Amino acid sequence: MASLWSGQGVLRRKPIEHIEEPEGAPSQQLTRTLGLWQLTAIGVGGIIGAGIFTLAGTVANGVAGPAVLLSFLIAGVASAAAAFSYAEFAGLIPKAGSAYTYGYAVLGELAGWFIGWDLLLEYTAIVAVVAIGISGYFNFLLEETGASLPTWMLGAPGTGEGHRFDLIAAVLCLFTAYLLTLGIKNAARFETVVVVLKVLVVLLVVVVGFFHIKSDNYTPFFPFGVGGAFTGAATVFFAVFGYDAMSTAAEESKDAQRHMPKAILYSLAIAMVLYVLACLVLTGMQKYTDIDPESGFSSAFKAAGLPVVADIIAVGAIIGILTVMFTFMLGVTRVWFSMSRDGLLPGWFAKTHPTRHVPTRVTWIVGVASAAIAGFVPIGEAAELTNIGILLAFAVVCTSVIVLRYKRPDLPRTFRTPLMPFTPAVGVIASIWLITYLRVETWLRFVVWFLVGLVIYFGYSYRNSKMAGRTTDPGR
Repeated sequence: MASLWSGQGVLRRKPIEHIEEPEGAPSQQLTRTLGLWQLTAIGVGGIIGAGIFTLAGTVANGVAGPAVLLSFLIAGVASAAAAFSYAEFAGLIPKAGSAYTYGYAVLGELAGWFIGWDLLLEYTAIVAVVAIGISGYFNFLLEETGASLPTWMLGAPGTGEGHRFDLIAAVLCLFTAYLLTLGIKNAARFETVVVVLKVLVVLLVVVVGFFHIKSDNYTPFFPFGVGGAFTGAATVFFAVFGYDAMSTAAEESKDAQRHMPKAILYSLAIAMVLYVLACLVLTGMQKYTDIDPESGFSSAFKAAGLPVVADIIAVGAIIGILTVMFTFMLGVTRVWFSMSRDGLLPGWFAKTHPTRHVPTRVTWIVGVASAAIAGFVPIGEAAELTNIGILLAFAVVCTSVIVLRYKRPDLPRTFRTPLMPFTPAVGVIASIWLITYLRVETWLRFVVWFLVGLVIYFGYSYRNSKMAGRTTDPGR
């Protein structure tokens, strides 16, 4: 048992010194094609989307009221502290897998496994949440044209009378999977164009909506108490960390060590400015009790007598939120790919397409799984399901950057987290604090997933790991 918790056991680590060396067979390698602005677009695409177009209205209406602005700011501060840690790791370890790979290299295989195992569920659930959000705007557009779909396909059970399955959300998940199987270069071009369109739509919302703000709508600012703002922050947190999913594409970046840290920080800065402005407009245009939790901005502009703008926003939301699905499905497939290539999951999943060089097998599996969640699970439950694992991953990454800075100060870093160790410590504390605001049901689901992962690790991964039999020094 002693060896189990040694450098030859669950504490064995991927050697950082050889991190740049190609891993796996040629059929298990990715190609480097992404530049700085393509990476930034993927990051912005992952951050801006459901948070503005869907969750802002959902949280304002039933959780935080006008204080939804503070919810995003609180989540943004916690996210920024973690973003600096991710930026340092992205420049130091430019490999696919993001938090999974960082944890594996610093804290050992067991820690890396659980981060990766959590992210498989969290990222897949995020794709589903975003698809549900798009479905809400799509239904809004149909109602505007006088058309309607059969009641059974309008939402998950419990979201409305006669609802059985959210068909539109499920189809969008499968479409995103198809898009990713076309190859990262073509998919990234599509992502960049759509991100530009999405930012323009958000700017339209801010500029036009500014002239329809009524200050009375901001009162009371805390209708659900100050705690409502923190509960809202825990719920919207997944809307401000798309950069971590983007960092899973490090192995597909032309110059990951220089470009990844910049792309992470650029994407978060752009997104937070737009989030704050959009929340001010939404809660200023309508009383929080009147905000539509599914298509908040479109409904607000329609109520203000601007139906054309409302339709433009709905179309922009549908197109723009697709980029969030793209980013997080990219993230989960690259984490799964990395875990399989490392031997922690069957190598069959790590096979890439012979000409497109993308992991098509796991992409389609994730597409089907996210479609099932989107079709059968209400958006509120799915949204909370996404956050606990991500918050824990953030805490682990922030802890790891502190550990590695003091244990391995000699490693060449293209970016250094400022105010060490204060900044990453804020990320750890904020992440754990936000976790306490999640519902008991969310904890129970997480514990079940954790236990399943424990069985798989000791039943398969521990023996089949590529690091099995290799000695590493946990003190290094």
